[in-house]
Amino acid sequence: MSFFKKLKESFTKQTDSVTEKFRDGLTKTRDSFSGKVNDLVARYRKVDEDFFEELEEILIQADVGFDTVMELIDQLKYEVKRRNITDTAEVQTVISEKLVDIYNSGENQTSTLNIQDNALTVILFVGVNGVGKTTTIGKLAHKFITEGKSVFLAAGDTFRAGAIDQLEVWGDRVGAPVIKQAEGSDPAAVMFDAIQAAKSRNADILLCDTAGRLQNKVNLMKELEKVKRVIEREIPGAPHEVLLVLDATTGQNALIQAKTFKEATDVTGIVLSKLDGTAKGGIVLAIRNELKIPVKFVGLGERMDDLQEFDPEKYVYGLFADQVDKTD
Repeated sequence: MSFFKKLKESFTKQTDSVTEKFRDGLTKTRDSFSGKVNDLVARYRKVDEDFFEELEEILIQADVGFDTVMELIDQLKYEVKRRNITDTAEVQTVISEKLVDIYNSGENQTSTLNIQDNALTVILFVGVNGVGKTTTIGKLAHKFITEGKSVFLAAGDTFRAGAIDQLEVWGDRVGAPVIKQAEGSDPAAVMFDAIQAAKSRNADILLCDTAGRLQNKVNLMKELEKVKRVIEREIPGAPHEVLLVLDATTGQNALIQAKTFKEATDVTGIVLSKLDGTAKGGIVLAIRNELKIPVKFVGLGERMDDLQEFDPEKYVYGLFADQVDKTD
């Protein structure tokens, strides 16, 4: 059975709203990427070196990342030879298979959050200004609250003008208390207060905002180390997650930011915001393959429930939905 057929059967049985969100959220990438692959398949009758060279260009344009593209092309050539594939149309199925394989390869595969049982879970959010960090915190708070969890927010970005107010707006909107201090305060002191407040009211989840300045990596590292030190002192083993929020529309710049933050702190997962706003959704694979950090959530729209847990098969379905749906 072809991979497209397996995907179709899988998602026909569970045509849930999440699958539809991946399909709708990846429309721009699908229209661009799949359209170019379809055109390539239509122009070539046989799978040869020229075909692979053009496919290489298409993948790079989709921000899959040079190293990932080279690995993918090598794997495709091997599979084409092994399966004796001569029809270019068959290569589309192999591409989709290999995209899932590449995402699932390596360590740290889980996209599941490290939520503590019967104890406070502390999640630290890092990322530069303007990537959608506060919005992500608000949407994740909404998700946890709808699951019946008690959520507190810590306004640790005390440097950016309006950051505390912005988090308070989200707190009011989703019904989560926001622990804050005055603008310019020590972020570590805010974390300390937030932990005490969350503990005293038996909260389940504490979501912590941080400043997003990358001008000086040394200062960034020192600041994040201090914040983490305070958190760990109050709750051994915390923070339980350090989520880096990246703007998918910035493409390769997001990859550069990810490398910088990975050097500055122990990033446990990526939240890729605004994936619905880019035609270069291949950045998911570049981040996963080059940095070995799992993508835990993706932003697939503006609505409150459009922040979704990442699923590599739903992602590939979103990329190839038109072809998958036509599979007999």
